[in-house]
Amino acid sequence: MDTINNKGISRREALKRMGLFMGSTALGMPAALTACKKEAKKRILFYFTATGNCLYVARQLADEHTELLSIPQLVKQGRYDFEADEIGIVYPIYGHMPPNLVRNFIQKAHLTAAYKFAVLTFGARKCNAVGIWDEITRKAGKPFDYITTMIMVDNWLPNFDMNEQMKMDKGIPANLERIRADLAQQRHWLEPFTEEERRMHEGFMAYTHLDPEVGFLMRSEKYFRITDACVGCAICTDVCPRGNYKLTSTGVKTEGDCDFCFACIQNCSQKAIQFAELPDDPLLARGEVNPNARYRNEHVSLWSIKNANRQ
Repeated sequence: MDTINNKGISRREALKRMGLFMGSTALGMPAALTACKKEAKKRILFYFTATGNCLYVARQLADEHTELLSIPQLVKQGRYDFEADEIGIVYPIYGHMPPNLVRNFIQKAHLTAAYKFAVLTFGARKCNAVGIWDEITRKAGKPFDYITTMIMVDNWLPNFDMNEQMKMDKGIPANLERIRADLAQQRHWLEPFTEEERRMHEGFMAYTHLDPEVGFLMRSEKYFRITDACVGCAICTDVCPRGNYKLTSTGVKTEGDCDFCFACIQNCSQKAIQFAELPDDPLLARGEVNPNARYRNEHVSLWSIKNANRQ
């Protein structure tokens, strides 16, 4: 009675086999559905960071399909060819312009992507930073589909006290959410700026005598000095994106083209790096607001900045 036909299979065994068959069919359904889903987009996100702000933003805009790449490291490796579904860049504006290193990188890079976006961080005035980036990339033959700005702690030491800046609510979470939503929709949009903002930038350039085709490209030996407070920890040799600092038998020395990013002075654990006294220079005529205050983004470790910039 417990067998079916003459094959010697019990009812229990038959039901068991049926259950296994049904189970394997059910388990196979999600795999089939997954195969029908649209393949996830690959995103490459370049960044330039000195105090961690842009690295933090880049991390917040990344997902499991994003490759985060440090621009100083790419320059060091001589890598300029990239292809992805989406390519983005996060950089800080210096005098409303991109760092010189970023400017040179984007002019040399070959970018293949259906969608390109840029997030420009600033601390006080953005002026026409969006227009400047748009013009640079169009001249280079690689216009961006989406360009926006995001306010962060302003780390321009000659004008701002870092302790006061860190107390301010910059609305960072809300801005990140706004940008994430725009990128999810692949929004095509350039953040607008006013004619007044354009004139403010022109006034800044006239005052500083900077070359608009170059931006900030200074000499580190002219603008920075290492004091006796230096203990030879060599942090500065790792955080400088141009590798301007060297640890020698007579102490730390600095020399070379400088983006004025302040990674060296902001990350020095002993506050041993200071600005040179240049009363006739429009950038440093007033010195520094608070030489005892330094800044690094609270979400980014010193190791991460070293890893991003080490030459």
